[in-house]
Amino acid sequence: MASRSSKQPGRPDGPTSGSGRALVPSDADRKALVGRLTATIGQMTTATLAAMDERHPWFGELDAEHRSWISVVAQGGIDGFVQWVADDPTVAFDPANVFAAAPRALTRNITLHQTVDLMRTTIAVVEEQVQLLAEEEDRPVLQTAIVHYSREVAFAAAEVYARAAEVRGAWDARMEALVVDSIVRAEADESMVSRASTLGWRSGSKVFVAVGHVHEHGEDAISALRRHASKMRLEVLIAVQGDRLVLVASGPDVSDEAASIAAVEELSDYFGPGHVVIGPLVEDLVDSPRSARAAVSGLRASDAWPEGGRALPATELLPERVLAGDGHARRALARDVFEPLGAAGGDLLETCVSFLDHGCSVEATARALFVHANTVRYRIKRIQDVTGYSPTDARDAYVLRLAITLGRLAAIAR
Repeated sequence: MASRSSKQPGRPDGPTSGSGRALVPSDADRKALVGRLTATIGQMTTATLAAMDERHPWFGELDAEHRSWISVVAQGGIDGFVQWVADDPTVAFDPANVFAAAPRALTRNITLHQTVDLMRTTIAVVEEQVQLLAEEEDRPVLQTAIVHYSREVAFAAAEVYARAAEVRGAWDARMEALVVDSIVRAEADESMVSRASTLGWRSGSKVFVAVGHVHEHGEDAISALRRHASKMRLEVLIAVQGDRLVLVASGPDVSDEAASIAAVEELSDYFGPGHVVIGPLVEDLVDSPRSARAAVSGLRASDAWPEGGRALPATELLPERVLAGDGHARRALARDVFEPLGAAGGDLLETCVSFLDHGCSVEATARALFVHANTVRYRIKRIQDVTGYSPTDARDAYVLRLAITLGRLAAIAR
């Protein structure tokens, strides 16, 4: 056994301010005091648990297992006080050991506030019991000792919960990255939804995915993004994938595409330079890969249309996505633009092609089709009603021309 004069790692050679040896310099007197204090441990522990039950309603609501572990922590706190007073230089004392006996799960079921209540009550009861059980000459020293000891235990409790929060935060970040990766990789299923629910995802609203570049301030910008989204009543999942930032969002105020665009516009300052592309709204998280696929494809092709807005719906990038090789965009243009135009009848398809071929001139189109100019104007309005694109707008005309080409090619292939 090491002698009493041997030095322990991290222990000073002499007594420090506020230590047991500083309060009671004599080893013999301190040993005698510890002996008298040890004799009262059982009564102090019993009194502490009774006080917990009486003063804190949450303690009585715990199950038997958690009450038992709290009893162990309370007992450890009192034992630790006795050890602290003994201040044996050959025995290293760590106030964090008060919590060492309890399982790690306790920090997930007992809040930091409740732990502070636990330690405050334990210290208060020890102070009360000192007045009742200790020798009169021991009381002043023990009162001073309690003050110093309680401070050390408070810091130890904060450290325990800080470590638990750090571990939990790292676990949450990994889980969130896995959930977002599943969405982007189109591997979303009910198990993915279950993992998202462990992160607090509870939305019953529509979902959209927005993709942009990572802000130069990295994690600080992402933290600010989360706070701003919370103020907007948005539930979000966020992950960084290389140089791109993926945002999965949902909220009661996001009911249509215009609302999703407005939300991303408000949050766009937390993305890096360039476009932030917004995928279409889907009904729930399981369907979110469809939104993610469009957003990622749109971001990849967005540099081909630098004139587009900062927050840009993926549907406005259909031509660029087609030229970048997106088969879904190609089929969307043929299905949603060309086919309705042909099915509408009334020579709308022929009028659209002629109007584009004649430099978007109403009069030239009317002459080519042998109809009145007002008939051409009426058909142009019908084209916009059917497809959502107006041949008189340069950008829309580009979309219509490409959709007609793709639709004709698809028809040939069939």
